[in-house]
Amino acid sequence: MTEASANVAQRLLHSTEQLSLDPMTEVDWDSPLDHADHGASPEWSTLFGTSCWAEMSEHQRAALTRQEAASVASTGIWFEMILQQMVLRDIYTKDPTSPEFQWALTEVADECRHSVMFARGASKLGAPAYRPSRTVVELGRAFKTLAYGETAYAAILVAEEVLDVMQRDWMRDDRVAPFVRTINNIHVVDESRHMAFARDEVRQRLAGAGRTRRAVDALIVAIVSYFIVTSMVNPKVYENAGLDPERAAREARDNEHYKAMLRSSCSGLMDFLAEVGLLTKPAMRIYRRANLI
Repeated sequence: MTEASANVAQRLLHSTEQLSLDPMTEVDWDSPLDHADHGASPEWSTLFGTSCWAEMSEHQRAALTRQEAASVASTGIWFEMILQQMVLRDIYTKDPTSPEFQWALTEVADECRHSVMFARGASKLGAPAYRPSRTVVELGRAFKTLAYGETAYAAILVAEEVLDVMQRDWMRDDRVAPFVRTINNIHVVDESRHMAFARDEVRQRLAGAGRTRRAVDALIVAIVSYFIVTSMVNPKVYENAGLDPERAAREARDNEHYKAMLRSSCSGLMDFLAEVGLLTKPAMRIYRRANLI
């Protein structure tokens, strides 16, 4: 571990001591759900701006965003479980007295709390347990077992960056249920530290890396990003919100507004990937298919 990495880890540990919030006490879990409240900013709905959206009542729109927010939370839980295993495997033989080791355990503890928080939030939104497809789940199983170094941390960064931008919008939006805004605020505060650490790890591990290694890394991270982003909103949300699932899924696939929102949320991430040499032409083709660039 370099001195710079140790300094980053020590700074993040200090920030955790000062800023961490306990979702079990900070979130109002006991108040009843107001069915007029949204689960996410309407502009982040996969159907916003479509003909289907135009025909929906405000009640239906709110019901849809609650299901979509729950689906995003469920996908977050899935990837946070992958993240925890990769981080633990990475530090398995490292010096437990080092700030980097202690920060890594702190991050795992944060992710455990987030997963419980997201699970309770999805339940309070009246949603079922949304999961990625079986294929994606098995690909995730392989990735968490085989990924290491910069590919693991870059993939972590992708998932966190995409969620960060949308949740910053949701936590400031008074149309969103108050308990959801609190959940988003807690996650944004904690993830700002996680993203800082992941960026530092990617930079440190790619220092001196050759062209071939960066090309392979770039392709792996792009593929992982594609499956994360395309799994965020489960197609079952439309049926559970009382919509025609086939029509809704079709309009969502063609929704240029939602694609533009995803691209805007990833502009900073793409700048970073380009900076560290992980935005190659093959990777860019995959990012375009995922509407991230």
